Amino acid sequence: MFDMIHEECGVFGIYSPREMDVVTETYMALYALQHRGQESCGIAVNSGGIITHYRDVGLVPDVFNRERLDSLGTGHMAIGHVRYATTAKAIRSNAQPLVVRHSKGNMALSYNGSLINAAKLREALEMNGAIFHTTNDTEVISYIITQERLTAPSIEEAVLRAMKRLEGACCLLVMSPRKLIAARDSAGFHPLCVGKLGESYVFSSESCALDSIGAEFIRDIAPGEIVVADDQGLRSIRENCTNPGQICVFEYIYTARPDSIIEGESVHLARKRAGAFLAKEHPVEADVVIGVPDSGLDAALGYAEESGIPYGIGFIKNRYIGRTFILPTQSQRERAVRIKLNVLLSTVKDKRVVMIDDSIVRGTTSARIVKMLRDAGAKEVHFRVSSPPFVNPCYFGTDIDSRDKLIACKYTTEEIRRQLGADSLGYLSLDAVAQIAKPTTGCGFCDGCFTGRYPIDVPGEIPKDKFTKKISMVKEKK
Repeated sequence: MFDMIHEECGVFGIYSPREMDVVTETYMALYALQHRGQESCGIAVNSGGIITHYRDVGLVPDVFNRERLDSLGTGHMAIGHVRYATTAKAIRSNAQPLVVRHSKGNMALSYNGSLINAAKLREALEMNGAIFHTTNDTEVISYIITQERLTAPSIEEAVLRAMKRLEGACCLLVMSPRKLIAARDSAGFHPLCVGKLGESYVFSSESCALDSIGAEFIRDIAPGEIVVADDQGLRSIRENCTNPGQICVFEYIYTARPDSIIEGESVHLARKRAGAFLAKEHPVEADVVIGVPDSGLDAALGYAEESGIPYGIGFIKNRYIGRTFILPTQSQRERAVRIKLNVLLSTVKDKRVVMIDDSIVRGTTSARIVKMLRDAGAKEVHFRVSSPPFVNPCYFGTDIDSRDKLIACKYTTEEIRRQLGADSLGYLSLDAVAQIAKPTTGCGFCDGCFTGRYPIDVPGEIPKDKFTKKISMVKEKK
């Protein structure tokens, strides 16, 4: 609906040494991770080695009511998932967790990331007789793990071998009959952490989910690390830990919730620093600073504090519109922006306004928001962006798959300003974005979408429909 950056996915898992209501804990944690994916969700629970699951398209409270949660029963393990589709279609079969049954037992998987060699792996598997029922990376990963499990002495060894074959971003939870395993790719593109809830161990994409269920944060899982929770406790496999990693800097700018701590750094403070840098790099005389909800709010606060310009609430956001709110015509979509965001007139009328947002992708939604401020009586609108211009595709989970969809690849900053209808426009510099967060773990940043420099070798552009191709109805001439 809106030409903005979309979320990643979110994973959560819990291991308990005894039977308990792991389903409710997972459900509550998925609520806290809803910002990472609003297209589908699911929960799988393990009771005595028997895995029961339910998944569907929709938000967490839409998919799960009390009756549905009770039908999953209790268990000693559970994993959950919220999904935003960066490649595969938003249909029920692509929802996670994925549950598979093979000769060595049952297995459930939840995954966040994007593999750059998924299509190649899938083609090789299909040539050996594999049949796929989904169009996502997760089923490819399940086949690779199952393949390795046939000769590996344990499920964790199979996961270790599989991770060596997977290229790209991969935060993975694997639930076997007796073990819960968390794995993070060696580049550490996206966050994954471990905590403790009483006697139970929990894994999550973000620490905010641990807070929501009262769990204690233990630490981030290191890039390349595999952590196993079973009846022996918690243990780590670090054979693939070859470097400190380079986390996606956009986790701090947009994706993660501001109350999360990632690699020892507060997301909220990182966004405030971005706003402060913007104030230094692009100062302007104005009456009020406002942010575009939600990720622009923290940066706006940082801009206001650094500049001394008062901070104000400029927009009221309708929080009851999910990603499924889609309208068929362009005119309806343009009007729908006002359904999602409405300007608070008392804040902006007759004011010189500094508006902070996290990014500009195609620019059409940004132009509509600027116009809304004009219509509300703003005398001037100065647009500030808490990230550098997007000029390259992302291969690792953010849905920027082509340069031809990026306004900054077609126009100069001044040309973009005119298209948006703003009085001035300023982006965060590359030097500043490298300083907004200082991970205590030594982890660096992936900023390839801004610089074109990626932590690993990347192919040409990967289409969103990498697993699906339309057949040609035109007969070839012989």
